[in-house]
Amino acid sequence: MLAFSGAARAQHVPAAGLGPAQLAVVINDDEPNSVEIGEYYRKARGIPAANMVHVRIPHRPRRLDAEQFDALKAQIDAKLGPDIQAVLMVWTAPYAVECNSLTSAYTLGLDSSLCAKSCAPSKPSSYYNSPSAKPYTDYRMRLSMLLPIESVEASKALIDRGVLAGFAMPTGTAYFLTTSDAARSSRARFFPRSMSVPSKKLTIKNLQADSIEQVSDIMVYQTGLTHVPKLDTLKFLPGALADHLTSQGGELLADAQMSSLRWLDAGATASYGTVSEPCNHWQKFPNSTVLLGQYLRGSSAIEAYWKSVAWPAQGVFIGEPLAAPYRR
Repeated sequence: MLAFSGAARAQHVPAAGLGPAQLAVVINDDEPNSVEIGEYYRKARGIPAANMVHVRIPHRPRRLDAEQFDALKAQIDAKLGPDIQAVLMVWTAPYAVECNSLTSAYTLGLDSSLCAKSCAPSKPSSYYNSPSAKPYTDYRMRLSMLLPIESVEASKALIDRGVLAGFAMPTGTAYFLTTSDAARSSRARFFPRSMSVPSKKLTIKNLQADSIEQVSDIMVYQTGLTHVPKLDTLKFLPGALADHLTSQGGELLADAQMSSLRWLDAGATASYGTVSEPCNHWQKFPNSTVLLGQYLRGSSAIEAYWKSVAWPAQGVFIGEPLAAPYRR
């Protein structure tokens, strides 16, 4: 097992992680892109027909109120059996419920009290750095993630990257950047030290820099800036995880700060961002040591990302959930 200093560790290697039979796929029948991409995903991942859930969400709202969310969650939950451990929602919006993210509201329950002071600590996740391979069975938590659908072509390419990640362990690099933005580098204390992990064909680079450029071996890229430069010069490996610590990365369809969608556009397979002002509590963002450690132990992208956030109420998880390049 890998040993990283600076953060809590999972107690042991998880059992086989989540697979297609444990994932429900939710399609918005009012969105043609959702219907097409959802069907593409079903075929690509071999999702059982019984796991496909259809709902209607007209008008593409970015945020739901509590009543709208309760109705949506009830529709989804009514169609899920006890073996379903995670849910993939095939749409870009809605991505928030009041000041919570949609994914966290669905998985943990809506915390409306946080909206009075969004910089306050939020409820801790019992799944944080857990060895569990069955979150619903063990914690009554169904993990959730959004699969964005702004471009059918880009969404299909994202799905293909996730599937491809399972075929061969790549030779890659995990980049952790402590930037000149001190406030947005609050989690740098948890960046793994620079080292080589030969058994995983991975090099870890802990850098003092505002960006990287002209590299083609990215498996993980974590940084802290409002906008990440030079993404168009980079190449991400299938299954790559990437995110930036900033307040509005989870505002997927806004442009005041860089949307987390830009990571997927650049070639990453999964990402994370917050939908309301979290301040720079490191607990509200992916802990780098936990994220990397869980991924290298064989967790899927949705498991590794969810296990890495201690206070996830404001964070939206996006991407292809079943990508697992290190599951062997």
